[in-house]
Amino acid sequence: MGTAAPVRDVVLVHGGFVDGSGWQGVYNILTSDGYNVSVVQNPTLSLDGDVAATGQIIDKQRGPIVLAGHSYGGAVITEAGNHDSVAALCYIAAFAPDSGESVNSLIAGFPQGLPQPPILPPKDGFLFLDRDKFHDSFAGDLPAEEAAFMADSQVPWGVDATVGTISEPAWRTKPAWYLLTTEDKMIPPPAQRAMSQRAGAAVTEVAASHSVYVSQPAEVANLIELAAAA
Repeated sequence: MGTAAPVRDVVLVHGGFVDGSGWQGVYNILTSDGYNVSVVQNPTLSLDGDVAATGQIIDKQRGPIVLAGHSYGGAVITEAGNHDSVAALCYIAAFAPDSGESVNSLIAGFPQGLPQPPILPPKDGFLFLDRDKFHDSFAGDLPAEEAAFMADSQVPWGVDATVGTISEPAWRTKPAWYLLTTEDKMIPPPAQRAMSQRAGAAVTEVAASHSVYVSQPAEVANLIELAAAA
């Protein structure tokens, strides 16, 4: 972007099993630092639907934006990030699929012998995480009470969303940043490392669980601000 002014608009995209309220800590830091921040509420019924929902929020912004996604939200921003207004992508412990890939195909390729996400068998077209394993797998660095609330307020994740494939990954044409969580038991760190390297992302590693956007909002906000300044 050279001499262009820093980006001031940020759009945050949540992942599966949760909603956008988990971004509040990140939102508070960014808004206090002068950014205009919007949070997408994905229906998580289909990838196309979530890309469309994200596009609606992008369309409301006045200037170029940093588009950030957590977990499954990384798949959403990989497609939605092709929007002309998107200046940079931030992946927060997120999937970064290539053309023709889906969240499901990436999970199938996770390294064996490492913790795998405790996703229960689909029921009526929707997925949930095993409640008893939620704290350890999704939110290991959060207090037990907070993790229990997240487990009991899970958003049903549509199977169709997990099998939706990317047509053209935005990271091929847009600069990307990646926050890699070394204690993650949902997306194994080696898988995060491989996806971030493939995307040519600038990587920051942090000792955190998959819920880093809740447990360490300052780390997440810092990465987004780095992308905005660049």
